[in-house]
Amino acid sequence: MTAGERPVTLRRAHAVDAAAAAGVWLRSFAAALPDVVRPRSDEEVRDYFRHVLVPLRETWVAEAAGENVVGVLVLDGAELDQLYLEPGWRGRGLGDRFVALAKERSPVGLSLWTFQVNAPAHRFYERHGFTAVEHTDGSGNEEREPDVRYRWRP
Repeated sequence: MTAGERPVTLRRAHAVDAAAAAGVWLRSFAAALPDVVRPRSDEEVRDYFRHVLVPLRETWVAEAAGENVVGVLVLDGAELDQLYLEPGWRGRGLGDRFVALAKERSPVGLSLWTFQVNAPAHRFYERHGFTAVEHTDGSGNEEREPDVRYRWRP
């Protein structure tokens, strides 16, 4: 955190955070992956956060002092399922904090998927010790977008 920035707290998400977390996901996805077709409407994404991710997965949010939720991390066992930040919060170390938390929560290792077109995500995860272990043609994901599976082992 640089001088003048507001402190950010990472905490488990509560039911009341679902809409804000979904909003972060929607804005981040649109900014980072503008050419990837989303198979779900905005309302379906909000419902998924409300009915699946927040109540049934290990969902964390980043909350900036004086602001709403600015980041979301979803873990499903040893799977890093979602990591999205408000576009204006990228490059401030918040993603690093989320990855450190994920590693702490799953010390035996983590796996994740990211799209092949998302080169910034590849650099980010590789910087954190993740290794690409599989490339697909996208036939196994909803977006039908070629993707990459990454693994981290301590």
